[in-house]
Amino acid sequence: MPQYPKNKLAQLIIASCAAHKIEHVVVSPGSRNAPLTIGFSNHPSIKAYSVVDERSAAFFALGMAQQLQQPVAIVCTSGSALLNYYPAVAEAYYSNIPLVVISADRPQHLIDIGDGQTIRQENVFENHILSSLSLVEELNVDNSIAEMLHETIETSIINKGPVHINAPFDEPLYETTSELMVLEPVDSSFEEIPLDVDELQEYATIWNTSKKKIVLVGEHYPSELLQIQLTHLTKDPSVLVLIENTANVSHSRFINSIDKLIFPLEDNELELFKPDILLSLGGLIVSKKIKQHLRKFQPKMHWHVDGKRAFDTFFSLNHHFKISAELFFSQFFFLTKPTESNFQEFWLTKKESRLKKHKEFVEECEYSDLKVFDTLLKVIPKNSKLQLSNSSVIRYSQLFDINKTVKIFCNRGTSGIDGSTSTAIGAATVVQENTVFVTGDISFFYDSNALWNNYIPANFRIILINNNGGGIFRFLPGPQKTNALDYFETPHNLTAEHLCKMYKLEYKCANSLSEVEQVLQNFFEESASPKLLEIFTPREENDKILKKYFNNLKE
Repeated sequence: MPQYPKNKLAQLIIASCAAHKIEHVVVSPGSRNAPLTIGFSNHPSIKAYSVVDERSAAFFALGMAQQLQQPVAIVCTSGSALLNYYPAVAEAYYSNIPLVVISADRPQHLIDIGDGQTIRQENVFENHILSSLSLVEELNVDNSIAEMLHETIETSIINKGPVHINAPFDEPLYETTSELMVLEPVDSSFEEIPLDVDELQEYATIWNTSKKKIVLVGEHYPSELLQIQLTHLTKDPSVLVLIENTANVSHSRFINSIDKLIFPLEDNELELFKPDILLSLGGLIVSKKIKQHLRKFQPKMHWHVDGKRAFDTFFSLNHHFKISAELFFSQFFFLTKPTESNFQEFWLTKKESRLKKHKEFVEECEYSDLKVFDTLLKVIPKNSKLQLSNSSVIRYSQLFDINKTVKIFCNRGTSGIDGSTSTAIGAATVVQENTVFVTGDISFFYDSNALWNNYIPANFRIILINNNGGGIFRFLPGPQKTNALDYFETPHNLTAEHLCKMYKLEYKCANSLSEVEQVLQNFFEESASPKLLEIFTPREENDKILKKYFNNLKE
């Protein structure tokens, strides 16, 4: 017979989550959160997961919410447990991912008196949270608390981001009842309000008379409609569409490797690349080169399209269209027309030239990170979900074409390495497709507790590129000018073999291109357990080869 908490506040929190159709709750073990744990784990419409490490648990939930595009709740005990959620909360905040943080707390009279496992939990995430609600435990839970819970959870759903509910529980914590509180289901759907047509016409007039326009697409959840709309833009010869792999759109007339195009350009050519109008959409941009370029050669107009926020990334933002990209283009296209120009064709010709040099170099280059990425990205199975870690991995991936059926994700909100594996595993648990996670060694070992998880699907694949220490710091000019390179690069001589044995993952390794190719032949085939392929690359050579690659583009 199911058991539910006797505590009325816990019952109300659980009922509020269920009413808002929160179906996944990640719980980290503890005593103070016992009423919530008992309730969520027994609720008929909620699937509860137990993940011990709170930092990993939060990223695990973030990966779920990333794929579902629906809120996932995380529940922890009082004290420092809550602080371990912060990296994932910040990522959710900047990546617009709905996350409902529920922390158990001691009653107010036990805070700051020397009682165990207590910290000041109220508003602890105040700089990176959409809403914080600190409740007070009372014998009679009234409608005002229910309304506050409703508003807080609605904020996460509608505004797409993290919210925090802090709930104090006094002892006894483990009393149960067979009764379950049920609230009326809540419809959280909402319709966007279209832009004012007369106001939009003013911008369309500027657009129609401009001969150099760049549409820059950052990280974006896969959208068939956006794919169609951006393809339509290629019919305008004055428009150049720049994308990153995480934009999840593709077309032969898009520039899909921005650094490859920009790196060889001299200032006189960069001046030609300066747009009259920059129209940006989507999340944060990986390419450092495009940031540097557009800050130096600023567009006359920079407009950003997003329903929530607009970052002034290039210090030239003129206008924020506070609307989704899909609805914006649906309106905008009725007001625009192609403009005669050679802007698009000129840069697409440059793209083809770069692509030719790219293929020639990569085909002949020696074994290295670059060669491994070339080999690896060609064989990612169609229709996979590809999760990428940060630092070198996401940057290398931007240099290559990836099959357009593969959907690509990365924690670019804060660009941290701290929860990439946990996020990928969380994402894999709620999708049917195969999930492939490509990571570097520092990211992987930093988040090794991610494997302390009972929910890793058998079709989950990890490809660990181990260059022994964070190769990006050898490519950056700054660290090598100091006498502290080892402290930037963190050489370690570790391997994942024993971690895989402990956590029951099938382990493979490769030390050469032929070994990589051999293992990849059947690496993605169905198996009884998840697999990890560890590819060792030459630490001393990777940066030299990458520098040669970019210099070759100039020749």
